[in-house]
Amino acid sequence: MARAQLESLLRARRLDVTLSTAAPWRESHAPDLAATGVAAVDAGLGGGLRRGHVSEIVGPRSSGRTVVLCHALAAAAARGELVALIDTSDRFDPASASTTGLDLSRLLWVRGTGDAARALKAAMLVLQAGGFGLVGFDLSDAPPAALRAFPFTTWLRLARAIEGSSTIALLMGTNRIARSPGGATIVLEPPAGAVRAAWSGSSHRARLLDGVELRARVVSGW
Repeated sequence: MARAQLESLLRARRLDVTLSTAAPWRESHAPDLAATGVAAVDAGLGGGLRRGHVSEIVGPRSSGRTVVLCHALAAAAARGELVALIDTSDRFDPASASTTGLDLSRLLWVRGTGDAARALKAAMLVLQAGGFGLVGFDLSDAPPAALRAFPFTTWLRLARAIEGSSTIALLMGTNRIARSPGGATIVLEPPAGAVRAAWSGSSHRARLLDGVELRARVVSGW
């Protein structure tokens, strides 16, 4: 009887996934998803990113990963949530981000100097503070050696900091970094391995780049 009461209390607080053997919450409740605002990505995710988990956006430079992140931040802010961005190398452009509809008044922007270790500490503090719907962590320009120097428990600690909460941690990098079991990896890549550019203009000497065609592939862990 005592065990049943304890598991009931854990389910009410949505902590039963890791602390209870029964875990009926996992079976009886649909995942709490948050749309990214990018239709093709949300379709691949089955509706959006799962709250309480670590997900990631990966792709080469100019693949559109920053645009997807900004759309996700804008979608969360439009829902009335507070959002945060840990900008490791100070690459974020508020003017460009505002064109995606991001309400900058709802954004906490933590500007780094390229020190990945300090950026990680800032990300952990923001996640532990709580109250954010989405926390982006941009590691795109962090040296690979710096990322490899992180202890293997780093991403587990990040996931535990938001487990059972309504926060989404969204990492961004050139290569896969980490995701929790319920998170997803959004891979941005050229279709069939070839970059296809779209141009506008009346002649070859007066053309403007309209965009690059890319494919979003979602790898889900749940």
